[in-house]
Amino acid sequence: MTSTTPFSTVDLASIDLTDLKYFEDGPPYELFARMRREPSPLWNATDGDEAGFWSFTNAADIAAISRDPAVFSSARGGVFATAQGAVPVEVLREVILGMDPPRHTQVRNVVQAVFTPKLIRQKVDGIRDTVNTLLDEVIERGSCDFVDDIAVELPLRVIADMLGVPQDDRRQLFDWTNQLSRAAATADPQLGLGALLEIGGYLNSITTERRANPGDDLVSRMIAAEVDGDRLTEAEVTYFFALLMFAGNDTTRNTASGGMRALMEHEDQLRELVAVPEAIPNAIEEMLRWVTPVIYFTRVAQTDTTVGGHPINEGERVALWYSAGSRDPELNENPERFDVFRQKPPHQAFGGGGAHFCLGNPLARLELKILFEELLRRIPDMQINGPVERLVSNFSNELTSMPVRFTPGTRET
Repeated sequence: MTSTTPFSTVDLASIDLTDLKYFEDGPPYELFARMRREPSPLWNATDGDEAGFWSFTNAADIAAISRDPAVFSSARGGVFATAQGAVPVEVLREVILGMDPPRHTQVRNVVQAVFTPKLIRQKVDGIRDTVNTLLDEVIERGSCDFVDDIAVELPLRVIADMLGVPQDDRRQLFDWTNQLSRAAATADPQLGLGALLEIGGYLNSITTERRANPGDDLVSRMIAAEVDGDRLTEAEVTYFFALLMFAGNDTTRNTASGGMRALMEHEDQLRELVAVPEAIPNAIEEMLRWVTPVIYFTRVAQTDTTVGGHPINEGERVALWYSAGSRDPELNENPERFDVFRQKPPHQAFGGGGAHFCLGNPLARLELKILFEELLRRIPDMQINGPVERLVSNFSNELTSMPVRFTPGTRET
């Protein structure tokens, strides 16, 4: 899809970033760059009864807001650009995404220990086996859909194993979490609520079995956990499970897809990375910066305050455009250039820091590192082989299909 929106000439005061026309080709980086050059954040008016929001596009302001939950709340008005986001606000407050400290910290700690770098490193062999199984499934064909056959499957199989759900159920769970992603894109809380109800119905049988036969999986951990002496409610377990399923595949899937697309569109860098595989960990950081899979979240000011010298009134919503922050020239020189040899590029792919910094970032980084190590070793000449399709969304930077071709190889298992 090709956007017809003239970002270089559009009147900035007229822009409504809840209108998906600005996101037909993905995040509107040219528009974000213009907004970032303005002396103050832009007010985004919205249609209907919504009050609008301030748009923040520079990395320093995004980080400052993210790290001040006492002033900027996730719970007060939800984390989407409109009060009616992916799910109703009253539901979102029961998800850690929509909580503020101290409740957010208490609930996050239920699974925090599982995502420490030390424990994540213990999964290296299992993830490598999963990657090579996926490559074995396509390598003899000489073609595949990179998104559906590889980028979707790797994080799905890993997070399903961590949650302790049957691998045969992973595609159904993926469909439900995709429904949540589309609900965020279309600001349709009933669509998101429907997905949560389906997940809750599915999870009921799983939790019944885990209560009788607890294991070391995340579902067992959630139903056994206590916060202030109380167990998590059934709703909190359901929403936590849904968030882990969603976040557990979204970042890796979208970074893998967008990162591989960027490599194939920069063939010289692809060849260099094949020749210098020790540069892959650094390349992963550039892919994360380049893609920044979650485009934005919002907060609501709980008191009158200022950000970067700009006044924000109590009750006003602020949008943190992470896709813009990751391409802030204050963070990286020539930010619109993809460069896998850019040294340790800072980015906001996991948010702006603070309490809501992505819990699973060590797992996502490890999955991506191992995927590209094995992929470039076994399939060094992958090329795009058809139209690349994406979800038109102002929330998720997500490819939905990317046909590729390559020289057929042999299975290793």
